[in-house]
Amino acid sequence: MKPIKVGLLGLGTVGTGVVRIVEGHQDDLQSQVGSPIVIEKVLVQNKNKSRSIPIDADKMTEDPWEIIRHPEIDVIVEVMGGVAQTKEYILEALERGKHVVTANKDLMAMHGTEILEKAKRHQCDILYEASVAGGIPILRTLVEGFSSDRITKIMGIVNGTTNYILTKMSQEGASYADVLKEAQDLGYAESDPTSDVEGLDAARKMTILATLGFHANVALEDVSAQGISSVTKEDITYAKRLGYEVKLLGIAERQDDLISVSVQPTMVKQSHPIASVNGVFNAVYVHGEAVGETMFYGAGAGELPTATSIVADLVAVVKNIKLGVNGKQSGVAYKEKKLKTDEQISSKYFLLLQVADRAGVLARITQVFADFEVSLESVLQQPNPSIAQAEIIVITHDANKAAIQKVLASFESLDVVHKVKSVYRVEG
Repeated sequence: MKPIKVGLLGLGTVGTGVVRIVEGHQDDLQSQVGSPIVIEKVLVQNKNKSRSIPIDADKMTEDPWEIIRHPEIDVIVEVMGGVAQTKEYILEALERGKHVVTANKDLMAMHGTEILEKAKRHQCDILYEASVAGGIPILRTLVEGFSSDRITKIMGIVNGTTNYILTKMSQEGASYADVLKEAQDLGYAESDPTSDVEGLDAARKMTILATLGFHANVALEDVSAQGISSVTKEDITYAKRLGYEVKLLGIAERQDDLISVSVQPTMVKQSHPIASVNGVFNAVYVHGEAVGETMFYGAGAGELPTATSIVADLVAVVKNIKLGVNGKQSGVAYKEKKLKTDEQISSKYFLLLQVADRAGVLARITQVFADFEVSLESVLQQPNPSIAQAEIIVITHDANKAAIQKVLASFESLDVVHKVKSVYRVEG
């Protein structure tokens, strides 16, 4: 049996996990694909560095082109990260007829269309399951499991760092700043956490999910992204009192071929299964016209969960090699992208207002909503002992995003509204 030879770009946490699984599960892998899978070359930054797994010195290289141009390597597994230089490596590998497995969400969100078209042109596979939600096989599920259905909504907790922070704030009443520092100390958050806490990481993942789910080339700039840095203990307290949890959700929706994709802190009804996803775990909720509601839950990061997804993609590539059907995956978008306008994006909203504490204020506020045809589901007014003003909590019925923006603009010029403290989308 001729072995399938793999070139591994990167030997960090995930790359180490790939080596562990490929070498430790060799019997299982051979039984599935009918050939040994051999890691032929590994790209490292420093060949002399001590490692947690034994690797032959002659298998390591500090030159990526030695792997890309290696005549016997069949599959490139990319776990090194980065965008511009990594894109060059992958495009060159595809040009040379090598199949690619990657965990690089940034690369696929920004250049996925170009890479997929190049792969198809050269009859190569490019699989990237590990780029979204770690060990959850969500991309394969969207492409294969829902191939006979029409997906109308994808809603997910796809960033473990922010979910950990919001979970601790909810369960322990801690402040955002304190929990962020704790997350950094534990290694869940980077020293510069901007990509996670401002929703950029989640936006990249939602770009990939929406593209696959809706078969349209959704670009990163099509995703409206807002992070969690402005979420307060007070917001979470009010949410819990009303029966909600605050989660950073990516939401992609399709209606009559019009789509919208966004990332924002969202109040989720506690009865919805996604509200109970806590800590660093991820979950993706998918609604199909035929199947209805489904949800996929699991570890969103980590050495072995992510490596498991990578090796599963590697097995899929090898099976395709055996069958002679590489380059025929259905990830290339074939539908025209039609984005919803703000007038067409609709949801419920939660608003927390700091207002003058006197008669007639509530009537003036509700009139503003009426002026823009926003109906209200509930209104709660209560004094706040820590301030001289009262606070009003409003939850609307479904309202379009443009109307809510007009309401907020009107509040800026309304003398009885001292401050709009919080605005959240409401789900469930």
